[in-house]
Amino acid sequence: MVKPLTFKGDKPKKRKRTIAADDSAQGPSKELVTESSSAVAADDDDSWVTAEAPGDIAGPVIFTLPTSPATCLACDANGKVFASVLENIIDGNPATAEPHDVRQVWRANAVAGSGTWTFKGHHGKYLGCDKFGVFSATKEAVSPEEAFNCIPVPDAAGMMSLQTQRDTFLTVNEEGKSGPEIRGDGETINFSSTLRIRMQARFKPRLKANKEEKAKEKISRKELEEAVGRRLNEDDVRRLKRARREGDYHEAILDVRAKGKHDKFA
Repeated sequence: MVKPLTFKGDKPKKRKRTIAADDSAQGPSKELVTESSSAVAADDDDSWVTAEAPGDIAGPVIFTLPTSPATCLACDANGKVFASVLENIIDGNPATAEPHDVRQVWRANAVAGSGTWTFKGHHGKYLGCDKFGVFSATKEAVSPEEAFNCIPVPDAAGMMSLQTQRDTFLTVNEEGKSGPEIRGDGETINFSSTLRIRMQARFKPRLKANKEEKAKEKISRKELEEAVGRRLNEDDVRRLKRARREGDYHEAILDVRAKGKHDKFA
């Protein structure tokens, strides 16, 4: 189950159910309501981090664009794609960017076996790029125009380029008539086609694995003693905690129980 997004400054609201965003709104929407704070587990980290490799990309993401001031890829309820100014950012550094508007957020999904990703907007339509290099988000189904490669930029840690299935790249022209112009017909990877993908930390595989490992370590001596059925010494406690991390906890419990019986009759 995917939990709703939360933005900086939002206060947890005590509700038994999740209220979805109003997708019909034309203006910025912040109607993303979180569940009761008591229901949010400790590992539900809603902070945002940079996807350092394509394999990291999952869940809600934002695309920070190479513009000044910093902007990100967004779409309105009609599927029009545009550059949206980032407000949740520290000292103008795109590496700290977080969304403040639901229109800036895309749901990333890897297409199994293809090495490509799809990106669904807040209104349930997929980001796409047509043969003329025009971006939009108007399709409810995925075709090759809605599938993208995420290409790491050489010698630029955490930077990527978004490639279409026509082998062209998303590029940004800051000299557009009404602000930065986003197109999908770039032929090479250069500064204008380099972006940063920001994502929620709890979806990042390495961070998620670290949290799961820490969660496995969080067991008290009392819980371990109850599982074994006797008091434990320090060596037994360390052994069982290590076994929880390494995946052979139940086998270790049986061994420690057997050891206790042998000690009893020694």
